[in-house]
Amino acid sequence: MSGQFRTAYDAVLAQWPTPVESHELPTPYGLTHVNSCGPLDAPPLVLLPGGGATSTVWGAAVAAGLSRTRRVHAVDLVGEPGLSIPAEGSAIRTATDLVSWLDAVLDGLDHPGPVTLAGHSYGAWIAAHYAALHPQRLARLVLFDPAQVFAGLRPGYVLRALPMLLRPTPARIRSFLAWESGGADLDAAWLRLQEETARFPTVRPVTGPRPYLAGLDRVPLHILFAERARCHDSARAATAARAALPESRIDIILGVSHHALPLSAAEAVTASLAAKGGYRT
Repeated sequence: MSGQFRTAYDAVLAQWPTPVESHELPTPYGLTHVNSCGPLDAPPLVLLPGGGATSTVWGAAVAAGLSRTRRVHAVDLVGEPGLSIPAEGSAIRTATDLVSWLDAVLDGLDHPGPVTLAGHSYGAWIAAHYAALHPQRLARLVLFDPAQVFAGLRPGYVLRALPMLLRPTPARIRSFLAWESGGADLDAAWLRLQEETARFPTVRPVTGPRPYLAGLDRVPLHILFAERARCHDSARAATAARAALPESRIDIILGVSHHALPLSAAEAVTASLAAKGGYRT
């Protein structure tokens, strides 16, 4: 990790309007960095970012007031840009590995009882895999524009993303985000951090089958799709989600793109994550 990346990371974290406690949790796959805030005795909320976005992307939602009523834990994914440190010789290679990693993270957070788990994009894919196998550990599950859970990626999106994924540069990252977000006014500090992720070694993302959807009906579930997502057809994905999980709440957030969702739809994000319904006692 470069000094420039750490400076950019800290600059985004400094925008959070509440004291943040940062700590590393040991797992079989390395140290996982978690940024936590909110009352220690409040209901726990665990947030997984999209690929490359880092835990800092959730700052907008935290700023909206989640930390007043929740103990928020924003996680840097192991093997992705961020402050988590992968273990040598124990790389995460499969969805099963990711589930095992997340299980260790929840153990390390040491909260009695179930937690609310939320994820965006790739983080939502991880969260869905986890919920299908360990529903007893979750009070609620919230998926923000989940990637490759209810619909595959559009070929045009993949082609546009390939240069950035294969040989990332600050210019390519910024250009891709501007294209996908439709030129949305994204936070300048977070964009700078995204440019700095180009300095990380290129890591092949973990891929695999879609989560076992039938297993998700055992957890109170809210799914929010981004209307203007370029990675998939959100309307079709929402239709598929309703057909597979008719008892779940499924919404489409108007006027927001896939990558911009945590930053540009803070009100909808906060409302969903702050919901009290569905908690187990």
